[in-house]
Amino acid sequence: MENSNIIPFDQSDESSGTPKSPMKSSLVDQASQIVKDPQVLINIVSQRVRQLNSGRSPLIDALPSMGAADIALTEIIEGKIVVTPAESV
Repeated sequence: MENSNIIPFDQSDESSGTPKSPMKSSLVDQASQIVKDPQVLINIVSQRVRQLNSGRSPLIDALPSMGAADIALTEIIEGKIVVTPAESV
């Protein structure tokens, strides 16, 4: 592989005011018991993370050590975010 094809991957995002931390796997496991389809779970968490990062308030009492994904997963686990089929909305 040529060196020109290698792109360094840096997880730190200095422009963001929030530290990047991986999701807690126990939260993912608990949320996947509620939202059975992994693709739907990913979409819900992604959309909620975007909302939280753009200034929306958490629907739970979030700890300072919690990342946006942890907050989104906890909101799903605690029933603050409910998934309904599109045709019933």
